[in-house]
Amino acid sequence: MNFGADEAGKGPVLGSMFVAAVRADPAKLPDGVGDSKSIAPARRKELSAAIREQAAATEVVEIPVDRIDDPETDMNGLTVAGHASAVAAVAEPGAAGYVDAGDTNAVRFERRVSKRVDCELDLRAEHGADEQYTVVGAASILAKVAREHHVDQLAADYGEIGSGYPSDPATRSFLEAFVEEHDRLPACARDSWQTSQDVLNAVDQSSLSDF
Repeated sequence: MNFGADEAGKGPVLGSMFVAAVRADPAKLPDGVGDSKSIAPARRKELSAAIREQAAATEVVEIPVDRIDDPETDMNGLTVAGHASAVAAVAEPGAAGYVDAGDTNAVRFERRVSKRVDCELDLRAEHGADEQYTVVGAASILAKVAREHHVDQLAADYGEIGSGYPSDPATRSFLEAFVEEHDRLPACARDSWQTSQDVLNAVDQSSLSDF
């Protein structure tokens, strides 16, 4: 029985990041498990429910906006902490497994995650692990579904926010309109992101030009 871990929501300007871990016999996981980005949203939800039923253990860790904006940390450190917390919740001592490397240096990421898990594990980090190992693909699906549910909840509170990614025109339009109306960023925005600062600066400049 192996474990796997992956994250979703590292890059968005809105909302939390989620890290999921799964411990399972890969042969007992549902057919079609793989990289969550290549699976349609409705199918991801179906697979997420099946994974939770068939896996020996699952864990989803949320990294909220206030932790992401904490000047005492950074996204690489938070990704390490999230993976370590999720893996520690599902892995048994001596277990073997893979995590999707959340750092350009996979060996460094592997070392940092391993140091934060108290028990001895045979842990390996690889780029693209969600495409290579079924248990990591399963974790990728759980993390992605948790992130999508979170975005749906934000949309229920704020209205149309798009995907939350900086490249999404709907997300930028939401941020611009919110700042224009309230003269501040919404609580769901990552203040430390350059996109947030750009929107604030653009609205400030627009206000100055009105005088």
